[in-house]
Amino acid sequence: MPVESVFARLEALLPHVQKPIQYVGGELNSTVKDWDACDVRWALMYPDAYEVGLPNQGVMILYEVLNEREGVLAERTYSVWPDLEELMRKHGVPQFTVDAHRPVGAFDVLGVSFSTELGYTNLLTALDLADVPLLAAERTEDHPVVVAGGHAAFNPEPIADFVDCAVIGDGEQAVLDMTDIIRAWKAEGRPGGREELLLRLAKTGGVYVPAFYDVEYLPDGRIARVVPNRSGVPWRVSKHTVMDLDEWPYPKQPLVPLAETVHERMSVEIFRGCTRGCRFCQAGMITRPVRERSITGIGEMVERGLTATGFEEVGLLSLSSADHSEIGDVAKGLADRYTDDKIGLSLPSTRVDAFNIDLANELTRNGRRSGLTFAPEGGSERIRRVINKMVSEDDLIRTVSTAYGNGWRQVKLYFMCGLPTETDEDVLQIADMATRVIAKGREVSGSNDIRCTVSIGGFVPKPHTPFQWAPQLSPDETDARLAKLRDRIRADKRYGRSIGFRYHDGKPGIVEGLLSRGDRRVGAVIRAVYEAGGRFDGWREYFSYDLWLTSATTALAPFGVDVDWYTTRERSYEEVLPWDHLDSGLDKDWLWEDWQDALDETEVDDCRWTPCFDCGVCPQMNTSTQIGPTGKKLLPLQVVKSGADQAK
Repeated sequence: MPVESVFARLEALLPHVQKPIQYVGGELNSTVKDWDACDVRWALMYPDAYEVGLPNQGVMILYEVLNEREGVLAERTYSVWPDLEELMRKHGVPQFTVDAHRPVGAFDVLGVSFSTELGYTNLLTALDLADVPLLAAERTEDHPVVVAGGHAAFNPEPIADFVDCAVIGDGEQAVLDMTDIIRAWKAEGRPGGREELLLRLAKTGGVYVPAFYDVEYLPDGRIARVVPNRSGVPWRVSKHTVMDLDEWPYPKQPLVPLAETVHERMSVEIFRGCTRGCRFCQAGMITRPVRERSITGIGEMVERGLTATGFEEVGLLSLSSADHSEIGDVAKGLADRYTDDKIGLSLPSTRVDAFNIDLANELTRNGRRSGLTFAPEGGSERIRRVINKMVSEDDLIRTVSTAYGNGWRQVKLYFMCGLPTETDEDVLQIADMATRVIAKGREVSGSNDIRCTVSIGGFVPKPHTPFQWAPQLSPDETDARLAKLRDRIRADKRYGRSIGFRYHDGKPGIVEGLLSRGDRRVGAVIRAVYEAGGRFDGWREYFSYDLWLTSATTALAPFGVDVDWYTTRERSYEEVLPWDHLDSGLDKDWLWEDWQDALDETEVDDCRWTPCFDCGVCPQMNTSTQIGPTGKKLLPLQVVKSGADQAK
């Protein structure tokens, strides 16, 4: 059947919505392929607004990887704002892709990348708008296979009723392998229907199909076991790991947005994984081992990406970019190469112990000198030992002193509230640290015109981390602790006015905690919130704590559990966790031992530079840490002559 664009119907609605430009497509480097010339067709979704979703590296990479393949088509779709959703329902316009405005329901696969659990209601909105049954069990072979990916997919149980399958880990090779299986099944005439296709995917050992697993519960509400209900389906599903990043130099042609987005830059992932061992950090745990992109590979990607886009800033992305073994040479090489073009470089928040002024100067040589961002995470030395963030307050003061002394005037510090074993005093020491930062900054700069912004988020325990057993702080306790901190900062007449204070209340964190460590029973809560109008839960203006709490109270009552059971309750070693059958490579005993080390305030070194600590990833995943130095230098495209040479 021919699949036609819905743009003619959509266009009539656009004058009546905010930011209509985000729905029209046609971005530089976007791809539209002939539908009939392709036999496997993917719709890739980031379940948030265009301005957040378009810069997402994961979706952008898979979009290119798939479209490079002969006979395969990939288009993008994002969540539509409530104003357009209302009009689409009224006028019968389905969820559409922005590339060719084709209906999402016509694709073979809908791949959804979840970097946060707060996008779950947006998934249900998109499915309903696409006329795809919300429940996977009600779909036929005429509906897309709904695949969850991204960091939140490492515990897909809360959305197990709504997705057909989930893929954990790196997606580049995984989507191509899935494409081959779907192509073969279609070429054979779709034998066995949808269930046969899902069974073929599940038997690879790297695709999790929730329908093929039964969950049994104990009388007290805990899980007794998760067991396969089909022959040939693995007891544990393994994550995917791409080992040679230089073999996957994506995106080669980064998308250039038409509307304003959260990041206006060309980005390159300079390495993947992190072994710093911060106990709260799910991203660092689930992406092990560390795999660096080579300095020459980075240079080639930057050159190609800038040529393809015209951006004036390059983001060097990773979980801890200053830890790249050749970051100094990377920064200097790129700054030399693009001196004449005034291309700026940026890193995500920098670890205090990885910062040095030479690196900072290279990063700002061709761009503007904005503020520096550091993430001590904990206010006291004690709590930083608990979370394994091995940075002393003296380290921080020494670092910011260097920054202020070299012309920076603004520093932002990130912290968390509600960390395991935390007390009021641990949090109040954040004010003392900020005061020392301002005092030192005034001393070394000789100026009172400096700022320190303290930004605080609530701690949410995540699966596959040592804190997956930890109790979460209640919203009232979180808010009370932050109010004390705010009062402590404001009471300081000498330094308080130079300290900015930003924080989120504890309520969104509780909902995120419910979803991050939830099991299949939480799916009823998600559906109830969606049906009551819940959308865009990651946006403060749309999030409703009362709606989530009311829905959870009703939906969970038949199971004898509640929100506190999922959030503020501490787990024991013996408890079967909802994600135990999904293998991130991390040994559960090692995670438990690290949790005990946290309670004992014992620190653990980074295994990049020390002997192995037996976390289990490398032997179980048949991988290894890959770092430089390579001995290569990133030479400029044109040799920049010195002033003396030019005088000759």
